[in-house]
Amino acid sequence: MKTLEFCNGVLKLVDQTKLPTEHKIVELSTYEEIADAIKTMIVRGAPAIGVTAAYGIVVAANSINISSTEQFFTELKKACDLIKSTRPTAVNLFWAVDRVYNKAVFNMDKPIDQIIKIIEAEACLMEKEDIDSNRAIGKFGNELIKENFTILTHCNAGALATCDHGTALGVIRSAHEAGKNINVFADETRPYLQGSRLTVWELMEDNIPVTLICDNMAGHFMKEGLIDCVIVGADRIALNGDTANKIGTYSVAVLAKENNIPFYVAAPISTIDFSIECGDEIPIEERNSDEVTHIKGVRIAPEGIKVRNPAFDVTPNKYISAIITDKGIIYPPFNENIPKYKD
Repeated sequence: MKTLEFCNGVLKLVDQTKLPTEHKIVELSTYEEIADAIKTMIVRGAPAIGVTAAYGIVVAANSINISSTEQFFTELKKACDLIKSTRPTAVNLFWAVDRVYNKAVFNMDKPIDQIIKIIEAEACLMEKEDIDSNRAIGKFGNELIKENFTILTHCNAGALATCDHGTALGVIRSAHEAGKNINVFADETRPYLQGSRLTVWELMEDNIPVTLICDNMAGHFMKEGLIDCVIVGADRIALNGDTANKIGTYSVAVLAKENNIPFYVAAPISTIDFSIECGDEIPIEERNSDEVTHIKGVRIAPEGIKVRNPAFDVTPNKYISAIITDKGIIYPPFNENIPKYKD
Protein backbone atom coordinates (compact mmCIF):
# COMPACT_ATOMS: atom_id res chain seq x y z
CA MET A 1 0.00 0.00 0.00
CA LYS A 2 1.72 3.18 -1.22
CA THR A 3 1.04 6.28 0.88
CA LEU A 4 3.19 8.51 -1.28
CA GLU A 5 5.01 8.56 -4.61
CA PHE A 6 7.50 11.09 -5.98
CA CYS A 7 7.75 11.27 -9.76
CA ASN A 8 8.97 13.99 -12.15
CA GLY A 9 9.09 16.64 -9.44
CA VAL A 10 5.52 15.99 -8.24
CA LEU A 11 4.61 14.37 -4.91
CA LYS A 12 1.50 12.20 -5.00
CA LEU A 13 -0.20 11.50 -1.67
CA VAL A 14 -3.20 9.44 -0.61
CA ASP A 15 -5.57 12.02 0.87
CA GLN A 16 -6.15 10.46 4.27
CA THR A 17 -8.87 12.96 5.15
CA LYS A 18 -11.11 11.27 2.55
CA LEU A 19 -10.67 7.65 3.62
CA PRO A 20 -12.39 5.25 3.89
CA THR A 21 -15.27 6.47 1.73
CA GLU A 22 -13.10 7.92 -1.04
CA HIS A 23 -9.65 6.90 -2.28
CA LYS A 24 -8.26 10.18 -3.61
CA ILE A 25 -4.71 10.96 -4.76
CA VAL A 26 -3.54 14.57 -4.54
CA GLU A 27 -0.65 15.83 -6.66
CA LEU A 28 1.53 18.51 -5.10
CA SER A 29 4.06 20.51 -7.10
CA THR A 30 5.09 23.25 -4.61
CA TYR A 31 6.65 23.00 -1.20
CA GLU A 32 3.91 25.26 0.18
CA GLU A 33 1.30 22.71 -0.92
CA ILE A 34 3.33 19.94 0.72
CA ALA A 35 3.61 21.91 3.97
CA ASP A 36 -0.16 22.45 3.94
CA ALA A 37 -0.75 18.72 3.32
CA ILE A 38 1.26 17.93 6.45
CA LYS A 39 -0.52 20.59 8.50
CA THR A 40 -4.03 19.57 7.42
CA MET A 41 -3.30 15.84 7.86
CA ILE A 42 -3.72 14.87 4.23
CA VAL A 43 -0.61 12.93 5.16
CA ARG A 44 -0.05 11.86 8.79
CA GLY A 45 1.97 9.42 10.82
CA ALA A 46 5.51 10.28 11.92
CA PRO A 47 7.49 8.23 9.34
CA ALA A 48 5.25 9.31 6.43
CA ILE A 49 5.46 12.95 7.52
CA GLY A 50 9.26 12.67 7.60
CA VAL A 51 9.61 11.34 4.05
CA THR A 52 6.98 13.78 2.78
CA ALA A 53 8.97 16.62 4.34
CA ALA A 54 12.15 15.36 2.69
CA TYR A 55 10.49 15.43 -0.73
CA GLY A 56 9.13 18.88 0.12
CA ILE A 57 12.69 20.17 0.40
CA VAL A 58 13.51 18.63 -2.98
CA VAL A 59 10.48 20.33 -4.53
CA ALA A 60 11.57 23.62 -2.94
CA ALA A 61 15.10 23.25 -4.29
CA ASN A 62 13.77 22.67 -7.80
CA SER A 63 11.69 25.85 -7.57
CA ILE A 64 14.60 28.15 -6.65
CA ASN A 65 15.67 29.88 -9.84
CA ILE A 66 18.86 31.51 -8.54
CA SER A 67 22.44 31.10 -9.75
CA SER A 68 24.07 32.27 -6.51
CA THR A 69 24.83 29.39 -4.16
CA GLU A 70 24.51 31.66 -1.14
CA GLN A 71 21.08 32.89 -2.19
CA PHE A 72 20.03 29.34 -3.08
CA PHE A 73 20.71 28.19 0.48
CA THR A 74 18.96 31.24 1.92
CA GLU A 75 15.80 30.32 0.01
CA LEU A 76 16.17 26.62 0.80
CA LYS A 77 16.42 27.43 4.50
CA LYS A 78 13.14 29.38 4.27
CA ALA A 79 11.43 26.30 2.82
CA CYS A 80 12.90 24.14 5.60
CA ASP A 81 11.60 26.51 8.26
CA LEU A 82 8.10 26.54 6.76
CA ILE A 83 7.88 22.76 6.57
CA LYS A 84 9.24 22.41 10.12
CA SER A 85 6.54 24.79 11.39
CA THR A 86 3.67 22.54 10.29
CA ARG A 87 3.49 20.08 13.21
CA PRO A 88 5.55 20.31 16.40
CA THR A 89 5.36 16.86 18.01
CA ALA A 90 6.57 14.26 15.47
CA VAL A 91 10.37 14.26 15.60
CA ASN A 92 10.70 12.52 12.21
CA LEU A 93 9.63 15.77 10.55
CA PHE A 94 12.59 17.70 11.96
CA TRP A 95 14.99 14.79 11.52
CA ALA A 96 14.09 14.42 7.85
CA VAL A 97 14.31 18.12 6.98
CA ASP A 98 17.67 18.45 8.74
CA ARG A 99 19.03 15.34 7.07
CA VAL A 100 18.22 16.59 3.57
CA TYR A 101 19.34 20.15 4.27
CA ASN A 102 22.62 18.98 5.84
CA LYS A 103 23.23 16.78 2.80
CA ALA A 104 22.89 19.87 0.63
CA VAL A 105 25.25 21.86 2.86
CA PHE A 106 27.83 19.06 2.77
CA ASN A 107 27.83 19.36 -1.04
CA MET A 108 27.77 23.16 -1.12
CA ASP A 109 30.91 23.28 -3.28
CA LYS A 110 29.11 21.56 -6.18
CA PRO A 111 26.91 23.20 -8.85
CA ILE A 112 23.32 23.84 -7.75
CA ASP A 113 21.80 21.40 -10.25
CA GLN A 114 24.06 18.68 -8.87
CA ILE A 115 23.12 19.56 -5.29
CA ILE A 116 19.45 19.14 -6.21
CA LYS A 117 20.10 15.69 -7.69
CA ILE A 118 22.01 14.68 -4.56
CA ILE A 119 19.24 15.68 -2.16
CA GLU A 120 16.59 14.03 -4.33
CA ALA A 121 18.60 10.81 -4.14
CA GLU A 122 18.78 11.27 -0.35
CA ALA A 123 15.00 11.65 -0.08
CA CYS A 124 14.49 8.54 -2.24
CA LEU A 125 16.93 6.68 0.01
CA MET A 126 14.94 7.76 3.06
CA GLU A 127 11.76 6.34 1.52
CA LYS A 128 13.49 3.01 0.88
CA GLU A 129 14.99 3.03 4.37
CA ASP A 130 11.53 3.56 5.87
CA ILE A 131 10.11 0.55 4.04
CA ASP A 132 13.06 -1.62 5.09
CA SER A 133 12.76 -0.26 8.65
CA ASN A 134 9.08 -1.18 8.87
CA ARG A 135 9.81 -4.70 7.67
CA ALA A 136 12.51 -5.04 10.34
CA ILE A 137 10.13 -3.76 13.04
CA GLY A 138 7.60 -6.33 11.88
CA LYS A 139 10.19 -9.10 12.01
CA PHE A 140 11.33 -8.25 15.55
CA GLY A 141 7.83 -7.60 16.80
CA ASN A 142 6.52 -10.87 15.45
CA GLU A 143 8.67 -12.61 18.09
CA LEU A 144 6.38 -11.15 20.77
CA ILE A 145 3.12 -12.29 19.14
CA LYS A 146 1.86 -15.73 20.04
CA GLU A 147 -0.66 -17.92 18.26
CA ASN A 148 -4.30 -16.87 18.86
CA PHE A 149 -3.30 -13.46 20.30
CA THR A 150 -5.81 -10.64 20.26
CA ILE A 151 -4.01 -7.33 19.89
CA LEU A 152 -5.38 -3.90 20.77
CA THR A 153 -4.06 -0.93 18.80
CA HIS A 154 -4.77 2.80 19.08
CA CYS A 155 -4.76 5.32 16.22
CA ASN A 156 -3.15 4.32 12.90
CA ALA A 157 0.45 3.17 12.70
CA GLY A 158 0.09 1.24 9.47
CA ALA A 159 1.09 1.61 5.85
CA LEU A 160 -0.81 4.90 5.73
CA ALA A 161 1.40 6.31 8.50
CA THR A 162 4.61 5.18 6.79
CA CYS A 163 5.85 4.49 3.28
CA ASP A 164 4.64 0.88 3.43
CA HIS A 165 3.84 -2.01 5.85
CA GLY A 166 3.63 0.13 9.01
CA THR A 167 5.10 0.10 12.51
CA ALA A 168 2.46 -1.17 14.97
CA LEU A 169 0.41 -2.58 12.10
CA GLY A 170 3.68 -3.79 10.57
CA VAL A 171 4.07 -6.11 13.56
CA ILE A 172 0.48 -7.27 13.11
CA ARG A 173 0.96 -7.75 9.35
CA SER A 174 4.16 -9.73 9.90
CA ALA A 175 2.42 -12.02 12.41
CA HIS A 176 -0.42 -12.53 9.94
CA GLU A 177 2.04 -13.23 7.11
CA ALA A 178 3.76 -15.78 9.38
CA GLY A 179 0.48 -17.69 9.51
CA LYS A 180 -0.40 -16.89 13.10
CA ASN A 181 -4.08 -16.86 13.93
CA ILE A 182 -4.44 -13.34 15.35
CA ASN A 183 -7.27 -10.90 15.94
CA VAL A 184 -7.16 -7.13 16.31
CA PHE A 185 -9.25 -4.72 18.34
CA ALA A 186 -8.94 -1.18 16.99
CA ASP A 187 -9.85 1.90 19.04
CA GLU A 188 -11.79 4.42 16.96
CA THR A 189 -9.36 7.14 18.16
CA ARG A 190 -11.34 10.30 18.74
CA PRO A 191 -11.42 13.05 17.73
CA TYR A 192 -9.97 12.43 14.26
CA LEU A 193 -11.07 8.78 14.05
CA GLN A 194 -7.84 7.40 12.60
CA GLY A 195 -8.71 3.99 14.02
CA SER A 196 -12.17 3.70 12.53
CA ARG A 197 -11.34 5.46 9.27
CA LEU A 198 -7.83 4.18 8.56
CA THR A 199 -6.68 1.25 10.71
CA VAL A 200 -9.85 -0.79 10.25
CA TRP A 201 -9.80 -0.07 6.50
CA GLU A 202 -6.16 -1.18 6.18
CA LEU A 203 -6.67 -4.41 8.09
CA MET A 204 -9.85 -5.29 6.20
CA GLU A 205 -7.97 -4.71 2.92
CA ASP A 206 -5.43 -7.32 4.10
CA ASN A 207 -8.11 -9.74 5.37
CA ILE A 208 -6.80 -9.50 8.94
CA PRO A 209 -9.64 -10.08 11.46
CA VAL A 210 -10.43 -6.77 13.17
CA THR A 211 -13.08 -5.48 15.55
CA LEU A 212 -13.76 -1.75 15.93
CA ILE A 213 -14.43 -0.43 19.45
CA CYS A 214 -14.97 3.03 20.92
CA ASP A 215 -11.99 4.38 22.87
CA ASN A 216 -13.78 4.10 26.22
CA MET A 217 -14.47 0.40 25.67
CA ALA A 218 -10.82 -0.70 25.88
CA GLY A 219 -10.80 -1.15 29.65
CA HIS A 220 -13.91 -3.31 29.54
CA PHE A 221 -12.41 -5.77 27.08
CA MET A 222 -9.11 -5.86 28.99
CA LYS A 223 -10.96 -6.67 32.22
CA GLU A 224 -12.89 -9.41 30.40
CA GLY A 225 -9.55 -11.03 29.46
CA LEU A 226 -10.03 -10.54 25.74
CA ILE A 227 -6.83 -8.56 25.05
CA ASP A 228 -3.42 -10.27 25.06
CA CYS A 229 -1.22 -7.27 24.27
CA VAL A 230 -1.32 -3.66 23.11
CA ILE A 231 0.82 -2.33 20.24
CA VAL A 232 0.92 1.36 19.33
CA GLY A 233 3.15 3.59 17.22
CA ALA A 234 5.01 6.70 18.35
CA ASP A 235 5.61 10.26 17.25
CA ARG A 236 8.55 10.96 19.55
CA ILE A 237 10.41 8.89 22.14
CA ALA A 238 12.63 10.46 24.79
CA LEU A 239 15.93 9.03 26.02
CA ASN A 240 14.22 7.52 29.07
CA GLY A 241 11.52 5.82 26.96
CA ASP A 242 8.69 8.28 27.63
CA THR A 243 6.64 8.18 24.44
CA ALA A 244 4.41 10.71 22.71
CA ASN A 245 1.66 9.19 20.62
CA LYS A 246 -1.89 9.99 19.60
CA ILE A 247 -4.08 11.36 22.39
CA GLY A 248 -5.60 8.52 24.39
CA THR A 249 -2.51 6.31 24.27
CA TYR A 250 -1.63 7.15 27.88
CA SER A 251 -5.08 6.01 29.06
CA VAL A 252 -4.70 2.71 27.20
CA ALA A 253 -1.25 2.18 28.73
CA VAL A 254 -2.54 2.74 32.26
CA LEU A 255 -5.40 0.29 31.66
CA ALA A 256 -2.98 -2.28 30.26
CA LYS A 257 -0.73 -1.98 33.32
CA GLU A 258 -3.70 -2.39 35.68
CA ASN A 259 -4.75 -5.54 33.83
CA ASN A 260 -1.23 -7.02 33.50
CA ILE A 261 -1.25 -6.77 29.71
CA PRO A 262 2.02 -6.09 27.84
CA PHE A 263 2.11 -2.63 26.26
CA TYR A 264 4.46 -2.34 23.28
CA VAL A 265 5.59 0.71 21.30
CA ALA A 266 6.67 0.11 17.68
CA ALA A 267 8.79 2.78 16.01
CA PRO A 268 12.01 3.21 14.03
CA ILE A 269 15.15 4.46 15.74
CA SER A 270 14.62 7.78 13.91
CA THR A 271 11.60 8.42 16.17
CA ILE A 272 13.86 8.51 19.23
CA ASP A 273 14.85 12.06 20.12
CA PHE A 274 18.29 11.58 21.66
CA SER A 275 18.41 15.28 22.55
CA ILE A 276 15.73 15.14 25.26
CA GLU A 277 15.89 13.34 28.58
CA CYS A 278 12.19 12.75 29.25
CA GLY A 279 8.66 13.22 27.97
CA ASP A 280 8.20 16.54 29.77
CA GLU A 281 10.34 18.10 27.04
CA ILE A 282 8.11 16.93 24.17
CA PRO A 283 5.95 19.74 22.71
CA ILE A 284 2.28 18.77 22.41
CA GLU A 285 0.38 20.07 19.40
CA GLU A 286 -3.05 21.56 20.09
CA ARG A 287 -5.34 21.39 17.08
CA ASN A 288 -8.48 23.16 15.91
CA SER A 289 -11.58 22.83 18.08
CA ASP A 290 -13.67 21.86 15.04
CA GLU A 291 -12.12 18.39 15.15
CA VAL A 292 -13.90 17.86 18.48
CA THR A 293 -17.15 19.71 17.83
CA HIS A 294 -17.68 18.33 14.33
CA ILE A 295 -17.45 14.98 12.56
CA LYS A 296 -17.09 15.18 8.78
CA GLY A 297 -18.35 18.75 8.90
CA VAL A 298 -21.44 17.92 10.97
CA ARG A 299 -21.68 19.70 14.33
CA ILE A 300 -22.14 17.36 17.31
CA ALA A 301 -21.62 19.85 20.17
CA PRO A 302 -23.33 23.12 21.16
CA GLU A 303 -22.22 26.41 19.62
CA GLY A 304 -19.82 28.36 21.80
CA ILE A 305 -18.61 25.44 23.92
CA LYS A 306 -15.03 25.73 25.20
CA VAL A 307 -12.83 22.99 23.70
CA ARG A 308 -9.38 21.54 24.34
CA ASN A 309 -7.86 19.41 21.59
CA PRO A 310 -4.32 18.17 22.30
CA ALA A 311 -3.34 15.86 19.43
CA PHE A 312 -0.93 13.77 21.52
CA ASP A 313 -0.20 12.66 25.05
CA VAL A 314 2.93 11.25 26.68
CA THR A 315 3.04 7.75 28.12
CA PRO A 316 5.62 7.47 30.94
CA ASN A 317 8.17 4.71 30.49
CA LYS A 318 6.91 2.74 33.51
CA TYR A 319 3.87 1.68 31.48
CA ILE A 320 5.87 0.46 28.46
CA SER A 321 6.90 -3.22 28.34
CA ALA A 322 9.23 -2.87 25.34
CA ILE A 323 10.00 -0.64 22.36
CA ILE A 324 10.12 -2.54 19.07
CA THR A 325 12.55 -0.82 16.68
CA ASP A 326 14.16 -1.58 13.34
CA LYS A 327 17.40 -2.36 15.19
CA GLY A 328 15.91 -4.72 17.75
CA ILE A 329 13.65 -4.81 20.80
CA ILE A 330 14.57 -2.40 23.58
CA TYR A 331 13.60 -3.45 27.08
CA PRO A 332 13.70 -1.53 30.39
CA PRO A 333 15.61 0.10 31.92
CA PHE A 334 15.20 2.41 28.92
CA ASN A 335 17.45 5.18 30.23
CA GLU A 336 20.31 2.66 30.09
CA ASN A 337 19.38 0.76 26.95
CA ILE A 338 18.09 3.46 24.56
CA PRO A 339 21.40 5.41 24.45
CA LYS A 340 23.10 2.26 23.11
CA TYR A 341 21.22 2.80 19.84
CA LYS A 342 22.54 6.29 19.20
CA ASP A 343 24.79 6.47 16.12
